[in-house]
Amino acid sequence: MASGGWPWRRCCSWRPAARSPGPGSPGRAGPPRTPSAADAGAQMSYFNLVKSLTSAFPHRYSMSRFHHTTLAVCCCSKTQSGEKYTDPFKLGWRHLNGLYEDIRKELLISTTELKEMSEYYFDGKGKAFRPVIVVLMARACNIHHNNSRDVQASQRSIALIAEMIHTASLVHDDVIDDASSRRGKHTVNKIWGEQKAVLAGDLILSAASIALARIGNTTVISILTQVIEDLVRGEFLQLGSKENENERFAHYLEKTFKKTASLIANSCKAVSVLGCPDPVVHEIAYQYGKNVGIAFQLIDDVLDFTSCSDQMGKPTSADLKLGLATGPVLFACQQDWTWGVPQSPLKRHRKGLRA
Repeated sequence: MASGGWPWRRCCSWRPAARSPGPGSPGRAGPPRTPSAADAGAQMSYFNLVKSLTSAFPHRYSMSRFHHTTLAVCCCSKTQSGEKYTDPFKLGWRHLNGLYEDIRKELLISTTELKEMSEYYFDGKGKAFRPVIVVLMARACNIHHNNSRDVQASQRSIALIAEMIHTASLVHDDVIDDASSRRGKHTVNKIWGEQKAVLAGDLILSAASIALARIGNTTVISILTQVIEDLVRGEFLQLGSKENENERFAHYLEKTFKKTASLIANSCKAVSVLGCPDPVVHEIAYQYGKNVGIAFQLIDDVLDFTSCSDQMGKPTSADLKLGLATGPVLFACQQDWTWGVPQSPLKRHRKGLRA
């Protein structure tokens, strides 16, 4: 269940945003293409899904929360009120020049094959969503505490560590899910085999741990080691399920927090600890990262149904094929949707879905 970067605003474009360029990239993609008939069909399918989600829980969700658009080509765009805002990816990348080069330096490996496996996803083609969020939170805390717009070296290291932990979890997840593609190319386990892929993920995680220890702050070390525990517990939650339908959504959200949001929440908290001594700020940073992380995965789960493999860079409907009931499926069960399947078979298969 890997996540994708999808900026959301009040708008009616259904397409995901173009990936943010990494350091040294010439710039973003050009203007969006003219929608095709296939786009229109996908947009209608997406609209019907969102309409049903919002009608099921009118007090929790509104239609405007699910509308999204592509990123603007320029650094600043205008909101509906006419006020300009800064593109957060461009703002964040100012502090992330050489991100992937620095990560590769952390992976000091002499064995050629192991080096290739460990560096496979650090090719500069990822969205680097988590490092961007982390450096932006660091910047916000520094401005709040001493009006400094700089990001400390230790805070930037947290951004690198977050990306390394995330990537290690992807390598392991692909083994568990027997995934064949990730980010538009073959997975590590498909190229080198499952056993070597597990070891490569372990190596990335160990390199992240060494970088974390080098920061030398015991509080920060404690915060980020919690992420590793949560990742394991989240994977176990995903392997289980709840028989009681009323408990399934809570189970799904808990799993989503541990597998996706915990890394963002605790990374944001870690940089706040390094930049500001106020515990209130630490909790605000944590809650912000938690909510962004959960929302991020919720949208990714919706896109697993409404997008295609070429846009996602990985197979779509993968969770459903694995028998995993994500948010859209749980909402559908509560609404007695059939998703094109006769109602009685859907009800018979409900117990087979793991929330």
